[in-house]
Amino acid sequence: MMMQGDYVRRASAEFVGAFALTFIGAGSIAFASTLTDIALAHGLVIAVMVSAVGHISGGHFNPAVTFGFWVTRRISTMLALIYWVSQLAAATLAALLLKWILTTEVVNARNLGAPALGQGISAGQGLVVEAVLTFFLVWVIFATMADPNGSFGKIAGLAIGLTISLDVLMGFALTGGVMNPSRAFGRQLVGNHWSHFWVWYVGPLAGGAIAALLYELLYLKPVETTTSTA
Repeated sequence: MMMQGDYVRRASAEFVGAFALTFIGAGSIAFASTLTDIALAHGLVIAVMVSAVGHISGGHFNPAVTFGFWVTRRISTMLALIYWVSQLAAATLAALLLKWILTTEVVNARNLGAPALGQGISAGQGLVVEAVLTFFLVWVIFATMADPNGSFGKIAGLAIGLTISLDVLMGFALTGGVMNPSRAFGRQLVGNHWSHFWVWYVGPLAGGAIAALLYELLYLKPVETTTSTA
């Protein structure tokens, strides 16, 4: 049985990683010169944090990732709840700190980087974009971290970070390329920006669950074998 200390250690790792993601990510949105800068900021912080504490908590930093591990029964309900609370609290604290640090003009202009739908993008289209982008992310996470034949010890952090960067490059102008309900929640709460808020919860959770279940079914579920008789 998992001891109380394990919960604290894992939750702390998730908190620090989720805090770093929102603090660096939203900060980059406020000051970066190009979309490439924003994408690299998000990808690099995830690559570093997964590499640093992935062996402690699994390096989720994302309620959609935790949801994928929960629906495939790779994480207990209690631990999933602890992860979700840690991730949401960390993102909120990071957004609060940024609001305190940044000037009022920057905060008002960027809404702390709170996600918004791009011009001509409907809520339904935005939901699908977020679901597809999160599918790619969770698919790569399962391939490198959950799969015992994956490459966690070698390139998991790099692969996951690059996936984040690729997704941001594609999706930033459409939905913000969020892929993470905690990233949305912290900035929406602190900035009081709730337009179409459900897009950044339903989309990532659905995409993450589909990716996790599909990878589990195709590659991780034990293959049934039959014995032949003479």
